[in-house]
Amino acid sequence: MQKTYDPKELEQEIYQTWENSHCFKASGKGKPYSIVIPPPNITGTLHMGHGFQYSLMDALIRYHRMQGFNTLWQVGSDHAGISTQMVVERELGKQDIRRHDLGRDKFIEKVWEWREQSGNTITQQMRRMGCSVDWERERFTMDEGLSNAVSDVFIKLYDEGLIYRGKRLVNWDPKFQTAISDVEVLSNEEDGFMWHFSYPLSDGSGHMTIATTRPETMLGDSAVAVHPEDERYKNLIGKTLQLPLCDREIPIIADDYVDPEFGTGCVKITPAHDFNDHEVGKRHDLPLINILNPDATLNDDVPGSYRGLDRFVARKKIVTDLKELGLLAKIDDHKLMVPRGDRSNEIIEPYMTDQWFVNAKELAQPAIRAVEEGKIKFVPENWSKTYYQWMYNIEDWCISRQLWWGHRIPAWYDDNNNIYVGEDEAAVREKYQLSPDLQLHQDSDVLDTWFSSGLWPFSTLGWPEATAEFKELYPTSVLVTGFDIIFYWVARMIMFGLKFTGEVPFHEVYVTGLIRDAEGQKMSKTKGNVLDPIDLIDGVDLETLIQKRTAGLMQLHMHDKIIKATKKQFPEGINSYGTDALRFTYCALASTGRNVRFDINRIEGYRNFCNKLWNAARYVLMNTEDKDNGVNAKNINFSLADRWINSRLQQTVNEVHRHFKQYRFDLIANCIYDFIWHAYCDWYLELSKPVLTGNADEATQRGNRYTLLAVLESTLKLLHPLMPFITEAIWQQVAPLLEKPGDTIMLQSYPEASQENIDDKAETEMAWLQQVITGIRTIRSEMNISPAKTVPLLLHKWQDSDKQLFETHRDYLMALAKVENIELLATDADLPPAATALVGELELLIPMAGLIDKDAEVQRLDKEIEKIQKDLTKCEAKLQNPKFVDKAPADVVAQERERVADFQKAISKLQERAEQMRIL
Repeated sequence: MQKTYDPKELEQEIYQTWENSHCFKASGKGKPYSIVIPPPNITGTLHMGHGFQYSLMDALIRYHRMQGFNTLWQVGSDHAGISTQMVVERELGKQDIRRHDLGRDKFIEKVWEWREQSGNTITQQMRRMGCSVDWERERFTMDEGLSNAVSDVFIKLYDEGLIYRGKRLVNWDPKFQTAISDVEVLSNEEDGFMWHFSYPLSDGSGHMTIATTRPETMLGDSAVAVHPEDERYKNLIGKTLQLPLCDREIPIIADDYVDPEFGTGCVKITPAHDFNDHEVGKRHDLPLINILNPDATLNDDVPGSYRGLDRFVARKKIVTDLKELGLLAKIDDHKLMVPRGDRSNEIIEPYMTDQWFVNAKELAQPAIRAVEEGKIKFVPENWSKTYYQWMYNIEDWCISRQLWWGHRIPAWYDDNNNIYVGEDEAAVREKYQLSPDLQLHQDSDVLDTWFSSGLWPFSTLGWPEATAEFKELYPTSVLVTGFDIIFYWVARMIMFGLKFTGEVPFHEVYVTGLIRDAEGQKMSKTKGNVLDPIDLIDGVDLETLIQKRTAGLMQLHMHDKIIKATKKQFPEGINSYGTDALRFTYCALASTGRNVRFDINRIEGYRNFCNKLWNAARYVLMNTEDKDNGVNAKNINFSLADRWINSRLQQTVNEVHRHFKQYRFDLIANCIYDFIWHAYCDWYLELSKPVLTGNADEATQRGNRYTLLAVLESTLKLLHPLMPFITEAIWQQVAPLLEKPGDTIMLQSYPEASQENIDDKAETEMAWLQQVITGIRTIRSEMNISPAKTVPLLLHKWQDSDKQLFETHRDYLMALAKVENIELLATDADLPPAATALVGELELLIPMAGLIDKDAEVQRLDKEIEKIQKDLTKCEAKLQNPKFVDKAPADVVAQERERVADFQKAISKLQERAEQMRIL
C-alpha cells in the first residue's frame, strides 16, 4: 500500500474495473431487490441533491447485493422537454438559426445529435460518485420501448374516458409559449406595487376601490366580489359597476373567498387570468375573458389602444390612463410572490388554452387506498399525510405541452376537429374505419415529461411486454426521493402503476430532506453558496470556483457579493476530499429532518477518517504480511483485546443491520465511524502492540494477527456500501492474507453478527481496563507529565477483583499507560501527595514527588468537583420535579436516584483528596 491515501490514484481505476467486470448486473439469483433512479434530465449536471440521493441509493444497493439479493439499480435519464429544447435552440441561435427555419423533423434530428454529443455529462458524473447502476440496462424516456409504453398508456386512458381535451387555466410560460407544471414554477418574493383604482357604480351613486398588483388584468375583469357578511357593501350586492377603460358593466357579487379585513374588502375577479378568481367565476357563472396572446401581448378582446402591447407596457399605459381619468386612488410599495419559469425566468401567466388533461380524481382513489392499506409505506411516516392531503384534493392534470421535443400526442384531427387517437395514422384509420380520402393531421403538442416519468418503474422493465425481468423485479423495493416531488412524480407513479400493472410500483418510499448550506439556506446561484460535488471530490482553485459561481448570472450586481463571499469561505479554493469522504458525509447527515445542512467541516473530518482507516490498514499489513496469521491454525489463543474487539464488532454489525432497515444512514455512519476510529484504531491497535512486540507466546501472537486481519476485513465489508473505493483498495490487500476467495469486495457476503462471539465478560473487563488507562492518561495530561516518562501507580480501596485484573493485564497497563510499577495500598494506609483518578470505588494515585505541582493538582480536583456538582444539580432538579417522578418509568427514576448517589459519593472522595492536598 502507498504510504498516504490518495483517492485520485484509486477511484476511477477501481470503478472502471467494476464496470468492465459487469459487477453491477442483477445476479438472477436470490430474492429480488430493485430501485429505480429518479431519471435526471439529459441537460443536467450533478448537483448536491443528486449526490446526496445517489449516495443513499447506492448504499442500499450495495448492502442488498452483498446480502445475496438479485439486485438491480435501474439507471436512465429523462428527455426533459422544455429544458432540452431551450438548450438546443440556444445552440442553433449561435448560428443564427431558428427552429422554425428547420421545421419540426429537422429540429428533432438536431436534438438527437445534441443528446449523442453532450447529453451524457451527468452519467459520467454518476460514475465518479461510485454509483453501481446497471449501465447495460440504461434507459432513456425517448427510447423506442419507453415511447411505445407512453403511447399505449395514453390510448388506453383516452379510450376509457380518463384523458380528454378541454379549455382550462394553466401555468403559461410566454417565452416558450407552453403550459408548464407547478414544479417548474419558482415563486419568490420581489419588490412591486399595489395599485388602488376606483370603479364607478353604474347608477352614478359612487364608486368601489379595488387593489391589484397586475393592472393590465383589469381589462379581463368579470365582477367585483365582496364578503356576503360585510355590512359596508351588503346594499351594493347585485348592482353593477362601470369597468374603466372598457365599454362593459360588471356585477358586484358576494363570495366567502373575500377577506373583508384585507384592503378595502373589494376584490376584482378576473376568471381567465387568476386561479382563485377562476374558481369564483365557476361558482357565479362569470364569463371568461382572455386578454392575452400566447406571447403575453394583449389580444383583440381589449380596447383598441392596448392591442398588441406587451403586458408590462400595457400596464404602464393603463395606470397612466386611469390617473388621467381621476380613477387612480393611490400606489403603495408592496412585496409580493412572483411566479417565474424555472427555465425561462419569465413571469408566468395563468392562461386559458385548449389542453389535454388526465382525470386524476378517478386514478387517485386506488392510489390513496394503497397507502392506507399499508401496501406502500412512507419513511418517515409523516410524509403520508402530505401525500393524502394532495391526493384528496387532486385536480385534473394538464399533460400537454406546446413544444416539439418530447412524446408527441398520438391524436389526429380532421377538418371538423373531430379527434381520433391511436398509435399512428394507419392505426387510427383502421380503429375508426375512416375513409382513405379523409384528411388528417396530428396534434402538434407533446406530453408533459412527468407523464413518461410516471411509467418509469415498469416501462424500464419492458412493460407492456411481460418480460422475465418485469415479472422478477416489479414491483420495485423502495423509491428514494425528495419531498418536493411527492406530488409530481411519486403520486403519479403510484396511480399509473396500479392502473396498468395492478401492483404498486414500490413497497416503500424513503423521503429525504433537501440539501442546504451550513446556515440552513437554500443553495442557489444568486446566493453564491452552490457547491459542486465534483469540486468536493477533485478540489478546485479559488479563481475557477469564482468563475463557476458567477457564470451565467443574470444579475450582474450580484457578482461582487458572490466573489466576496466565496473568498471568505474558501480563501484557498476547495481541497480535494475524494468520493468516499463526500459519500460518507452525505450519509452521516441523512437524518429524518426536512433540511440537511451541509457543512464543509464535516467532509474535512471524514477525509481524516479515510486517512485513519488507511493508516490502520498499513499497520495491520506491516504486522501480518509474510507471517503466520493463524488462518487454519489449531494452536491459536485469543487475548482479552481480541475477544473484546470481536465482541464489539458483533454488536456493531447488529446495529448497522437495524439502522439499514430503518433507513437511518446517519446512525449507520456514526456507528461504523465510532467502531473504526475509537474501538479498532484508538484501542485495539494500541493493545496489539505489546502482544506483537512483547513476550507473548506464538499462539497468542497468531491469534492477535488473525484478529487484526479478520476484524479489519469484516469492517471493510461493513463500511463498503458507504465508502466503496477505499474499502475495495484495502480489501484487495487484506483478503489474500485471510485466503478469502473472490475478485471484489462488492460481491462478498455482508457481515452477519455471531451471538457466540458476543463476549460480555471480555467487554466488562475491557471497560475496566479502559477506565484505568484513561484515568492515568488524564492525570498525565493535566499534570503535563511527559508521554515518554513512566510513572509509579498506587492503588487504594481496591477489591480482590481489581487486584486480579491488574495482575492479568499488567502488560497492557505498562505499555498503554506507561506505568513503571504498581503498588497496592492498605485501606488505612497513609497516602502520599498524589494525583487521583477514580474507577468506581478504586482510587488510582500517582505520587506527586518529582512529578506533580501540588497547587495544580488542587485546582484540578476543584475543577472535577465543580463538573460533577453540575451533573448532580441537574439530577436532583429532575427528582424534585413531580411530573418527572410521577410520569417517568420506575426504572428511569431509580436510575436517576442511583446517579445522584454516585455523584455524591464521587464528590465526597474528591473533596477529601483535595483537602489532603491542601494540608500537605
